[in-house]
Amino acid sequence: MAKITFITSDNESTTLEATSGSVMQLAVDNGIAGIDGDCGGVCSCATCHVHVLPEHFKKIGEPSEIEKDMLELDDNVNEYSRLCCQIEVTNSIDGAVLRVAK
Repeated sequence: MAKITFITSDNESTTLEATSGSVMQLAVDNGIAGIDGDCGGVCSCATCHVHVLPEHFKKIGEPSEIEKDMLELDDNVNEYSRLCCQIEVTNSIDGAVLRVAK
């Protein structure tokens, strides 16, 4: 079981629990504002862009090359950017905090 906290652009904080699936699907299923997942999780739209809090980035890990290419199309990218459709829910990401990109 992993607990993941989302912070929206309105600074609303929501902590959700999951055992499997993608972080994007968890967010969409629970109505997290700003996570749309328009492409259904195939890394082709960047509507699930999040900024991982720096202290949690190691547990989430670096984006793949395909993900980096997609992130280049977004204006709000920083060194902690990830597409949450590419982050799998596992015990290793328990406690991660993700800020929804504007």
